[in-house]
Amino acid sequence: MGIMIPAWVEGELTPVDKLEAHEKGLKHKAVSVFVVRGTEILMQRRALGKYHTPGLWANTCCTHPDWDETSSICAVRRLQEELGITGLYPEYRHRLEYHADVGNGMVENEVVDVFLAHARRPLKIEPNPDEVMETRWIDYHDLLAEVKRHPERFTPWLKIYLHNHADTIFGPDLIISAKS
Repeated sequence: MGIMIPAWVEGELTPVDKLEAHEKGLKHKAVSVFVVRGTEILMQRRALGKYHTPGLWANTCCTHPDWDETSSICAVRRLQEELGITGLYPEYRHRLEYHADVGNGMVENEVVDVFLAHARRPLKIEPNPDEVMETRWIDYHDLLAEVKRHPERFTPWLKIYLHNHADTIFGPDLIISAKS
């Protein structure tokens, strides 16, 4: 049996194998983190060994909380596990829901707690090669333009976040940063 994540089965939150939740398209809990530095966002390119959306660019990190784990603890844990980032404590920004085909017969049907963290000092980034093949900082407006020009390079959820939820996720943070 694989990793057990919180998913809804017949209306009740239940521990379900992560792969099974995606194969059956069960609604399940998730966590997404954006790390920002001024107007730049830290992006990751998913490792080629990932079971869905390999090689695509995504937000700083995204995952599923363990069955008995809070979203805020999960956000801190995954920054460390995926990118080796420590010392950041992301702020909860928004809960959203989305449904997207992610290929290989899998569906993301997620209730996502989205977090934002500010990198106010140089950040040591050590990507876990099982999770991340590449990272980069990109200006928010350049990211929007690149997603519009090359949508095939990005995960479905990132496109949904930027298109439908950017104001709630980023709010005035990028505007304030752009003025400083």
